Amino acid sequence: MAAAVACRSSPPEKFRQKLVILGFDGMDPRLVQRWMDEGRLPNFKKLAARGGGVHPLETTHSPESPTAWASFATGVNAGKHNIYDFLVRDTNTYLPDLGMVTREPPRFIFNYIPISRPKITSIRGGTSFWVTAGRSGVRSSVLTVPVTYPPEEVPNGELLSGLPLPDIRATMGTFYYFGTDLSRYEEGNTEFGGILKRLVFEGDVAQTELVGPPNPIVRKQLREARAKSPLGELDKMKIAELEAREDIRLPITIHWNRAGKSATIDIADTSLRLAEHEWSKWINLDFSINLLVRVHGMAQLYLIGAGQELQLYVSPVNWKPDKPPAPMSSPPSFSADLYERLGPYRTLGWAEATWPLNEDRIDEKTFMDDLYRAFDDRAQVILQRIDTRQWDLLVGVIESTDRVQHMMWRLIDPTHPMYDKALAAKFGDAIERVYRKCDDFVGEVIARVDPSTPILIVSDHGFHSFRQSVNLNTWLVQEGFMAIQGQQPGEKTLQDLFGGGGTFWENVDWTRTKAYAMGLGQVYINLKGREGRGIVSSGAESKQVQDDLAARLLTMTDPTTGARIVDAVYKADDVYSGEFVKNAAELQVGMADGYRVSWQSTLGGSPPGLVYANKKK
Repeated sequence: MAAAVACRSSPPEKFRQKLVILGFDGMDPRLVQRWMDEGRLPNFKKLAARGGGVHPLETTHSPESPTAWASFATGVNAGKHNIYDFLVRDTNTYLPDLGMVTREPPRFIFNYIPISRPKITSIRGGTSFWVTAGRSGVRSSVLTVPVTYPPEEVPNGELLSGLPLPDIRATMGTFYYFGTDLSRYEEGNTEFGGILKRLVFEGDVAQTELVGPPNPIVRKQLREARAKSPLGELDKMKIAELEAREDIRLPITIHWNRAGKSATIDIADTSLRLAEHEWSKWINLDFSINLLVRVHGMAQLYLIGAGQELQLYVSPVNWKPDKPPAPMSSPPSFSADLYERLGPYRTLGWAEATWPLNEDRIDEKTFMDDLYRAFDDRAQVILQRIDTRQWDLLVGVIESTDRVQHMMWRLIDPTHPMYDKALAAKFGDAIERVYRKCDDFVGEVIARVDPSTPILIVSDHGFHSFRQSVNLNTWLVQEGFMAIQGQQPGEKTLQDLFGGGGTFWENVDWTRTKAYAMGLGQVYINLKGREGRGIVSSGAESKQVQDDLAARLLTMTDPTTGARIVDAVYKADDVYSGEFVKNAAELQVGMADGYRVSWQSTLGGSPPGLVYANKKK
């Protein structure tokens, strides 16, 4: 989607002309047009009138945010920029990993003295247009655009990284829930990357801990210990001892004032009192790897309840912008400069609290309150840089539009399995409210730039309802393309992915498997010479398997309704070109309206049942 305001006159000289590009992740052109027509988005309407209207554009293959934003930045298809999905797989082990960066841990002499910082490298190819512009002398300010972490050097410019900039645990956003309402069986990691801790009070006091980043020294020792073979009893004892120390933890003491429905929380060097339903300000959290090295973070706390039960939510621990564990901006001092000017601001690439809402650890009101603050954090950074006037090209992206639709679309779709009439009465306008907030923000930008400055509004993809989950690997098993030995594997969690300790594909018989699925609709051929245990020969045999798969996928129907599940199947050779086509899945499955690949399938899971109602928010 794009809308533009035309400049009043041609620039009289080189670089006198400025350009602003504002991105809203997932903003749907149909909703924009509808609410413009109804007079709800006056600033969008003003831009559209001056720039020729709203222009629906095609998204990318695959139609995912990382892929689309990488194409936006580079102007090329995924075959040339190498970003196909949120995830990639190790072709030798089949294990999934975050699909935008590679990571190397810091190095220490004698397992103590640091000699290098963590090294994060982007796998994205191509050249960003702001880099090309900068080489010609254009001053650029690039702000929280997805797929800009780690930050690249921008000639004559500045860049503040967006997705996939992680939290302090190197995940997309580990949240924490502490509660007296949890049983000891509920403690642990959730499917969507949360850590649950049971609170047990002695009188009015409870002791607990916040799980911080892995200690890289201990993790290295753990890898070395696990690599030994065979493992003796002493080895196993050492591994257990190292596992207990793998994560750096901060003690927490909670004092519960039941009568006052409040609590005092002591964590790190901070003591704060919160009333029920109150948010804290950002608090600093420092994690010591050893006496020489500390990792600096910051988090916000929210006291959900302090009456019958005590329930405390702690946000993912964001990097502290003035002391990040690795550079998060270019130049590296830029993030600290913003911190000095604005105070604390969110650094996490996935800035909104979608995971805790999906896990029913916060409610819709809390989610929306947090989302508005995330929006404001991104907006204040963009507006502050606009006001400096020290740019010729400014590009800024806000992703709250995408997150609110992920969580709240169910409340504008009465056919969604999670539609709730009472909740819809309260939050059925949540998406519209965020679009109107975008409109207010656009109005603020219009007021702050010269009338001759074009403003381009862009989005990476639109939105549809996700009613039914489809287990692609289960279908591959049913159709004979994948073989499972023994029991169906258990559910996978995001901690399995980011923690490195998860077991994936444990029951797959690769000697009888021709294809496997991972990510949002990617199907890979188990190719000889590429996959670690490939059985399909390249060339004619691979083509035959692809053709067979594509034809049969198009016949997949919902066992309950008989509805068609797959709308289209795209072959890599048909939709991609470039040096990175070799990394693409052979097939990309395009789902029919209402259907999407299940969360378990994205991690390579194959749970029982082909289709089931999406009971996630």
